[in-house]
Amino acid sequence: MTTHTASITCTSLSYAWPDGTTVFDGLTLAFGPGRSGLVGLNGSGKSTLVKLITGELAPTAGTIRVAGEIGHLPQDAALEVARRVDDVLGIAATRAALHAIEAGDVREEHFTAVGDDWDVEERALAALDGLGLGHIGLDRTVGEVSGGESVLLRLAALLLRRPDVLLLDEPTNNLDLYARRRLYAAVEAWSGVMVVVSHDRELLERVDQIAELRSGGVTWYGGNHSAYEEQLAAEQEAAERLVRTAGSDLRKQKRELADAHVKLARRKRYGQKMADNKREPKIVMGERKRQAQVSAGKHRIMHEERLAEAKERLDDAAEAVRDDDEIRVDLPSTAVPRGRSVLTLSNLRLAHGARAEGEFELHGPERIALVGRNGAGKSTLLRTVAGELAPLSGEVTAHVPLRFLPQRLDLLDEDLSVAANVARFAPATTDNHIRSRLARFLFKGARADQPAATLSGGERFRAALAALLLADPAPQLLMLDEPTNNLDMASVRQLTTALESYEGALIVASHDLRFLESIGVTRWLRLDGCLRDTTAEEVRAETDAG
Repeated sequence: MTTHTASITCTSLSYAWPDGTTVFDGLTLAFGPGRSGLVGLNGSGKSTLVKLITGELAPTAGTIRVAGEIGHLPQDAALEVARRVDDVLGIAATRAALHAIEAGDVREEHFTAVGDDWDVEERALAALDGLGLGHIGLDRTVGEVSGGESVLLRLAALLLRRPDVLLLDEPTNNLDLYARRRLYAAVEAWSGVMVVVSHDRELLERVDQIAELRSGGVTWYGGNHSAYEEQLAAEQEAAERLVRTAGSDLRKQKRELADAHVKLARRKRYGQKMADNKREPKIVMGERKRQAQVSAGKHRIMHEERLAEAKERLDDAAEAVRDDDEIRVDLPSTAVPRGRSVLTLSNLRLAHGARAEGEFELHGPERIALVGRNGAGKSTLLRTVAGELAPLSGEVTAHVPLRFLPQRLDLLDEDLSVAANVARFAPATTDNHIRSRLARFLFKGARADQPAATLSGGERFRAALAALLLADPAPQLLMLDEPTNNLDMASVRQLTTALESYEGALIVASHDLRFLESIGVTRWLRLDGCLRDTTAEEVRAETDAG
């Protein structure tokens, strides 16, 4: 059972990459009992912090103390396909000893292996069943389960161990809607220390507090993700008011300094006029001039200090306001007339068994959500439409230029810059035109010359999206496969705003219902053996039931 004294404490934690890039410098934070969401921009150090806590990485300086046993579900971790389910669950040896005793082998070593764990199989099956894996049993191999099931299998192993501290790093990546619901339920039932690194809003609605990593520091927000967003919005509103106030004060100080210079110039002219007319004795005029200079100097210094202070207050206030740059793209060439046929699928059978029976028509500018369980064939369908895979039978006819953005984002040449990658898709476009367009995708100036290999996850996605949308000819059908995987929330917002500007037809395969609803989906398609129309309400209802 978990202990109420379990905790994670990081004190004066510092870490730098081998090239000298600093990730943390003197970070201090602690996680106690309850569910904590760890959020931040791509590259802010979330996964690095988790690896430091688990001991996979060693800090440059500072200490990390974990009170209690730790369990870790890493991001996108693969299991050996030959391993059996009972081995992944960590009960293979105990189970083998139990079966030996049941078969009449009463050697002491078997009893030692079992200990007090006589109900190990029942507990293991209950853990599997709680995550919707009751059908796989204990004797199958990892190679016989889907990718989403393997993630839940790893979680079942952790829940069976009952660690005091549980770390989950992007656990819903690549999970279908049904698997996500199972994981959400497991998170809600957890009673120990849990740290969840995620961009999944629905998962973060189930935490007790949010820790945000930003610029090497951490800020705590009480409540779930909705509460975090409300508090953040209030903070930003207050910060923007401070900027306006500080800006107003700065303008006032500039005016007062200018007025002071005018007054000093008048005094100087008056003194010079008196001296020229010799209306006062020379010694009196000299003393008056000296006093005026001293007074003028003090006056000038006072106003200059006030101006410097006003500038500092404005800088401090501006730092608190977040950079909410958004992708703004004007792409009239992507427009598709309403009702025009965009794509036709005729008696299509895919490589892994899924199919689209009869004539299946997509018209512009429809926004289509493609949903279905892991392994249903969504990626296979998109790759077939894109021409990367040949169907087993039937035909795919695209009536407009199309582009496909795969999950792997492997369409970028790692050795080329962002601008050069875009040029590959639009060879007839001038460099100046490409760069002016890239600025709207937030690659301004020297950022357009960054090699693709050096881009963060969010930057890589923006570069790939820019390459497709700025291609020649412009795509009038855009297909995206799980576009929000590994994107932080700021990048998801940028993607949403970019798609708002896109005027062509859109097909998005995703398990992220909130994202799908945010992009104005007009038609829902389910692929579950056969492609068919469905609704958002049906998807949610079936997911909850599943």
